[in-house]
Amino acid sequence: MTDAPLRLFNSLNRQVEPFVPVHPGEARVYSCGPTVYNYPHIGNMRAYVFADVLGRTLSWKGYDLTHIINITDVGHLTDDSDAGEDKLEKAAAQKSQSIWDIAKHYTEAFKADVRALNIRQPSQWSVATDYIEPMIDFAKSIADKHCYELDSGLYFDVSTIADYGRLARAVTEEGEGRIDTVEGKRNAADFAIWRKTPPGETRQMEWDSPWGRGAPGWHLECSVMGEKLLGFPFDIHTGGIDHREIHHPNEIAQNQAFCGCAKGSGGLGEATHSGAKIWMHNNFLVERSGKMSKSSGEFLRLQLLIDKGYHPLAYRMMCLQAHYRSELEFSWEGLGAALTRLKRLVMAVEKLRDEPSQAVAEHPKFAPILTRFEDAIADDLNTPVVLTALEDALAVKKVDAGMKRAVVEEMDRVLGLDLLRLKRTDLRLRPKNAQITEAEIEADLLRRKEARLAKDFATSDAIRASLSAKGVEVMDGDPLGWEWKLA
Repeated sequence: MTDAPLRLFNSLNRQVEPFVPVHPGEARVYSCGPTVYNYPHIGNMRAYVFADVLGRTLSWKGYDLTHIINITDVGHLTDDSDAGEDKLEKAAAQKSQSIWDIAKHYTEAFKADVRALNIRQPSQWSVATDYIEPMIDFAKSIADKHCYELDSGLYFDVSTIADYGRLARAVTEEGEGRIDTVEGKRNAADFAIWRKTPPGETRQMEWDSPWGRGAPGWHLECSVMGEKLLGFPFDIHTGGIDHREIHHPNEIAQNQAFCGCAKGSGGLGEATHSGAKIWMHNNFLVERSGKMSKSSGEFLRLQLLIDKGYHPLAYRMMCLQAHYRSELEFSWEGLGAALTRLKRLVMAVEKLRDEPSQAVAEHPKFAPILTRFEDAIADDLNTPVVLTALEDALAVKKVDAGMKRAVVEEMDRVLGLDLLRLKRTDLRLRPKNAQITEAEIEADLLRRKEARLAKDFATSDAIRASLSAKGVEVMDGDPLGWEWKLA
């Protein structure tokens, strides 16, 4: 293998650059987590598959990884700017539940999806409401030079720092198009640091502050938790591409103010002034029917895929088949194709499961494949090429099985498909609403097999027809050897 240096795309300068850690031997990563007012949809979860591959790659490269994912349980409005209601307050009112119960329920649902997708646990889950006092202290430290107060709250004046909106390319792109007007703001892009509770109202989540009783602005949370848990500057900040337009530029502005990078100095030509050296964003998952929006009713969440019979790692495979910076279109056909590809890998790896792992060394058949693997993952996490390298390794003939197992282990440390534990029976399509049990299917198939051996094709056909009527497709001659699936 080559010792290919890790190179990553930095959204701040739109360039691929070498990863050089702030602290030698360490990698400190912060990932924007969910606002826990509803279940995450599968587009949300793409961001955490991407961040997991990044974290796995940093660990595989030998860095001591500290990865933080936050939980936003206060402060995020229904609009990404300063308009609308608090998402948690709104959800609590709609469901007539405590806001704390709403946050707990959807936090656990998110963590369940993380486990189902074989995403590694972060070093720490940071919960916004655990950091209210540090948020107030942070806001106080920048208020005099960078903020002003209105009846509705404390606002950050974006004209007080250099290069505001550079991450979004707001000057040349329509990056700030979602900012709404708030009466009294000095600049359209100014944003709330602290939102006062309106007179006559009481929120379930509100605290006293120098600017009145209220709650922190959404953008403040990540600045504070990133600084407290990782220190400025840290190495990498990740999130979905939608964060690149408003949330992350606002977070960066706060970081510049906190670090003393005032206007006229401390511009974003020096990435560390942003709070992180590298800002990374995964692209959108697109679904043409409109069911990616949580306002659509039965939106596409991971549990829906599971209820339709798809193993969650089929969705992880679907994500890995596209580069994280590429737009990925979701379709049931595409998910089915990803499932089939995963099945083929599992079938090939099953033969190696009981083999003792052996050192690969510089085996002439594996060396070029491993070089391609390392070069691909080091080239801004090129997982589509890594997958083909894995398939090529599994296709190698006349080599020691233990050595092949070691190659699979090496590559799956990065891909996270859990190939050495996943069984092909785990991947059968079994919809939740199926009217027949797996034991009943297997018993019928055994009777059918016996009938076919006895050349009793009438009974064999009758059993097949009976299974078909119950939604079971018997796949005679299936090259994957699956035998059946539930339609």
